[in-house]
Amino acid sequence: MSNSLTQYINLFEENRELINSKSAGKLNAVREEALGELRDARLPDKNSEGFEKTSIQDMFAPDFGVNISRVNIPVDVAASFKCDVPALSTLLGIVVNDSFVPTSLLESKLPEGVFFGSLKRGAEVLPEVVNRYYAEIAPMGEASVALNTMLAQDGVLIYVPRGVKLQRPLQLVNIFSSPVSIAAFRRVLIVLEDGAEAQMLVCDHTQERANNYLASQIVEVYVGDGARFEACSIEESSANTSRYSRMFVSQEAHSHFSFNSTTLTCGTTRNEFEIDLNGEHAETHLAGMVIGSDSMHIDNDSAIRHLKPRCHSNQLFKYVLDDKATGAFEGSILVADGAQFTEAYQSNRNILASTEARMHCKPQLEIYNDDVKCSHGATTGQLDNEALFYMRSRGIPEAEGRTMLMQAFMVDVIDSVHINGLRERLLHLVDRRFSGTLGDCSGCQGKDC
Repeated sequence: MSNSLTQYINLFEENRELINSKSAGKLNAVREEALGELRDARLPDKNSEGFEKTSIQDMFAPDFGVNISRVNIPVDVAASFKCDVPALSTLLGIVVNDSFVPTSLLESKLPEGVFFGSLKRGAEVLPEVVNRYYAEIAPMGEASVALNTMLAQDGVLIYVPRGVKLQRPLQLVNIFSSPVSIAAFRRVLIVLEDGAEAQMLVCDHTQERANNYLASQIVEVYVGDGARFEACSIEESSANTSRYSRMFVSQEAHSHFSFNSTTLTCGTTRNEFEIDLNGEHAETHLAGMVIGSDSMHIDNDSAIRHLKPRCHSNQLFKYVLDDKATGAFEGSILVADGAQFTEAYQSNRNILASTEARMHCKPQLEIYNDDVKCSHGATTGQLDNEALFYMRSRGIPEAEGRTMLMQAFMVDVIDSVHINGLRERLLHLVDRRFSGTLGDCSGCQGKDC
């Protein structure tokens, strides 16, 4: 059986000096270790536990190009910002394929000591931060992490020093644009020291939609004692875009981590969230919203591990799938021995709006304590026919009634977003998505950036 890793291992072995020359510091220091982990490894396929509906092996099998020479690929950034959604006031950074592109005046608008920029540059100017956290939170022993570590040459570093509280949200826009099909190995390192606070919006877009794109993304997040990080991710990519994104979060005592993942359009997407609550009174809120149509495939997988007492977590994922779209959700909660007085809740609710749409769900609890409050559940059904009949009897056309019910179904996920102005924007985007009028790459430009 072929191994999709082979082509990437060969690429690295034939070009290791070039790859290193275009990167820096800790990114280069761990490549050989990553290569060693990949020698006898395989990416998961549908025979692997937890990947029954999404083969990572197949996702990475095509012969994508990789821009290891860091050739500048021109991109019309303005084309990603055509919408009638009111702009948020954000601090904006852009990643084109896998290279960070700072916007004008970004650095001058950041508070003293805060870094939001190229990971390569961060390895040069903040080596103590990158050396301590890069490739330390994500487990190198897993093939997808090792592959990304072996080939990532740049990425994004966000560093908020102890006690600093950002007054404006950060905004990161990931843009795929290339004259040929390409794979991007994106890396993000986010470090909030003790007592720091930040909010962030991430938008994923695809230009040049006729080409095929593959995103390998590893995100490492450290949330220090008493720190608070809230983020929202919105994906609007193309039918020819495949994305495998893994987020690893380490939380200390009294920290707060909140993340909302929204998929509006895509080809094949697999998102994974692995969150460790390493200190007492840590709190996690994880929410996801998927609107699938055509032949989209969206797979979300979460693993929240309660490792210390008196922590709280809550998960809510909702899908609406139409046409031949397919979805999957597998979520797990682990309450370790000694993590007494844990509160952990998980809910997955889904609507199939067509007879050909399919949904797979697998909630899991693993508890090694008695003094806990935990629950999980999953439901999959269709739109309420009685409600539709009532709407039609009041003169509302069936198509409009269906849209209204689907919009109402998503409201509590949208309400989990606490970034000023973003909840209204997200509601607007969801309304446009259900009404079939959502344009390409809409709604992302922060003003005054």
